[in-house]
Amino acid sequence: MVYGWTMILFLLAALIPFIFYLVTLQKALAAITPESRMMAPAQVWLLLIPLFNIVWQFIVIKRMADSIKNECIRLNIAIAEERPAYALGLTMTLLYLGSLVLNRNNISPLLGAICIIASFVCWIMYWLKIVGYKNLIIANRDNFLLDIKREAMQMPD
Repeated sequence: MVYGWTMILFLLAALIPFIFYLVTLQKALAAITPESRMMAPAQVWLLLIPLFNIVWQFIVIKRMADSIKNECIRLNIAIAEERPAYALGLTMTLLYLGSLVLNRNNISPLLGAICIIASFVCWIMYWLKIVGYKNLIIANRDNFLLDIKREAMQMPD
């Protein structure tokens, strides 16, 4: 009986931050114009579906990176990464899958524990990076309008 309650509390403790993470991803996509978006913001919630989320995570990371890149190009925002946050998101997911394989098959519990800790650190870093890009996009939303005004001023009457 105690084991059951412990598992329920553990799942809730893990689910609450994950829901905040999904809200962040959704808000980041919502900040991007529909023309630049590679997926609908609500689609991030598909990550809550067990087993399906393993494949969907790769798709979300790719589409999130491409959406951010498209919006940065549209708004003339200089970015250092070719695919924003993609490498970090991919690393996070691969480390998590590696930990599952290592722990599930009892290959190397120590290495599995190291992978899960590294994956958790990458998850936090990815989350923060997405927040940073979302804030950058919101702060530069007027860039597009400034370009239109600049072009209008340069056109001869």
